[in-house]
Amino acid sequence: MSVMTSAAVPPRIALVGNPNCGKTALFNALTGSRQKVANYPGVTVERKIGHFVSPLGRRVQVIDLPGTYSLRARSPDEEVTRDVVLGRFAHEESPDLLVCVADATNLRLNLRLVVELKRLGLPIILALNMMDAAEKRGCRIDAAALSAALGVPVVPTVAIRRGGVQPLLDQIDGAVALAAAADAAESPAPCCSPCGSPNGWSEPSSRELRAYHQEVEGLLARCVTDAGLPPVATRRVDAVLLHPVFGLAFLFLVLFLMFQAVFAWAEAPMNLIDGAVSGLKDWVAATLPDGALRSLLTDGIIAGVGSVVIFLPQILVLFFFILVLEATGYLARAAFLLDRLMGGVGLHGRAFIPLLSSFACAVPGVMAARTIENRADRLATIMIAPLMTCSARLPVYTLLIAAFVPDRPVLGGLVGLPGLVMFALYAAGILSALAVAFVLKGTVFKGAREPLLMELPAYRLPNPRDIALGLFERARIFLARAGTTIFALMIVMWFLASVPGAPEGASEPAIQYSIAGMIGHALEPLLAPIGFTWQIAVALVPGIAAREVAVGVLGTIYALSDSGDALQSSLAGALAASWGLPTALSLLAWYVFAPQCIATLTVVKRETNGWFWPAVMFAYMIALAYGASFVTYRVASALL
Repeated sequence: MSVMTSAAVPPRIALVGNPNCGKTALFNALTGSRQKVANYPGVTVERKIGHFVSPLGRRVQVIDLPGTYSLRARSPDEEVTRDVVLGRFAHEESPDLLVCVADATNLRLNLRLVVELKRLGLPIILALNMMDAAEKRGCRIDAAALSAALGVPVVPTVAIRRGGVQPLLDQIDGAVALAAAADAAESPAPCCSPCGSPNGWSEPSSRELRAYHQEVEGLLARCVTDAGLPPVATRRVDAVLLHPVFGLAFLFLVLFLMFQAVFAWAEAPMNLIDGAVSGLKDWVAATLPDGALRSLLTDGIIAGVGSVVIFLPQILVLFFFILVLEATGYLARAAFLLDRLMGGVGLHGRAFIPLLSSFACAVPGVMAARTIENRADRLATIMIAPLMTCSARLPVYTLLIAAFVPDRPVLGGLVGLPGLVMFALYAAGILSALAVAFVLKGTVFKGAREPLLMELPAYRLPNPRDIALGLFERARIFLARAGTTIFALMIVMWFLASVPGAPEGASEPAIQYSIAGMIGHALEPLLAPIGFTWQIAVALVPGIAAREVAVGVLGTIYALSDSGDALQSSLAGALAASWGLPTALSLLAWYVFAPQCIATLTVVKRETNGWFWPAVMFAYMIALAYGASFVTYRVASALL
């Protein structure tokens, strides 16, 4: 098989390896910012595709595949890796070269996959990653002997160190150059491992599995002189962080500090963005003559999109914590720590990582449930993932907290009241998710609970470059959404809120007579029992596309209200002047539960192969949202 079939088509390299082997760090080191995230054809598992230019000037495409322990896939995530490697996706051949990434500190587990991949006959390069950590542990690996024994090139790498992947680049370049020369001579290229057909792969028998195990043990005996031990510091830290009492206390402290930081760290950049948006709006208003174009730009686009973009710093702070916790190896320990707690409501410990991912966005959280092997446990996790407080809720929460919660210290000045309220909202989402899971696992998804078996990665210092790339990607996605989906919806909402206009001599603002006003007033009776105004009713409709759109819609509605001065100094000020506290609390309760995200429902449909479970999800979450808002509004109205 040739690594390069055509000079016009760059060779495709797939990074394959166990979870936590450093694949993503290696992918970032190879591609930098030249990468994009997309879904595999026909499924919702994300794949990262990037490219780099080799030392000899050749363009190479790289695919970062989901982590797997074997081609005998036991979860949908592992099935994707298997199918990509075997070339089972339509219109997509198997990779031209496999770079099997192995954690050098845990070769016994990692070599098992390498031995299995050799059977495919595809060219393979083995990258012994994290060699620096292995050497610190006292592990001695003879890379040359291992290469000779396996029959494939073996390259030590340190993905997080500058120049740490250069030997791998040279090896890839050599494989590409040999293949290009073979193509030019119209002769088969020499493989880096015995040639064969990946499409002829079949599930290994128990006898073959025992043979794989024996081969790995033989390789370790010949090529590894000292396996090394985990550092004493790691064992001591784990004794505290995995303690059933102290470990849980530390986890809750980390989550609490994360929510406080969402407010404290983001305040200064949010003020800068707010000032820039206000300045731009004033400049446009002063430059353009009064008319439809000025209203569209100031009241529609700038007021709407600007009301959403201002929350970018808070979203990045949240993602920063998630990326750091993942990079340090703490997330796996948190899942292990919470296994007993989650088991009390019938959830599998592995559900923690999909649920934590849902704090950023429910879509990747739902997709991350693919790592759960048992179908009932996977469905239960999918059904509660949207109850986690995703970043799209942050603009709504922050807006209402800024409008109605005074910024004063509490608990002896240790924390601020806004951060404490935010933590309470996140806690409400978590507790409600656990309650729903308890009901589902006791009724619909009954079954024996499977034990949690997972590998705990070594503690590592986060690579600043990887964190920066992750934040850059999240910011790009958020701003692209603001510049496309939200931008388009704001134009539509401005039109609906401006047409047909007020009749001559009308005493009320023109928006009252607009299409949007009519829609809002038509829905108001349905939502009046929970304290919602017609403006909220209007915002909820386009908010189905994305939760944060509701903030932009409210910005447009109040910008078009009264004589153009409804926003006062901010949208929060306009809401504080227009709503009562019971209404604000009711809306907060609504957003804890409401499934206002059509993208999430669509992904659930694709993950469950039908509309039944998305319909069940939508129905139960709407019922919870309405019920919670009703109780909140009635109790608050009685007490305040």
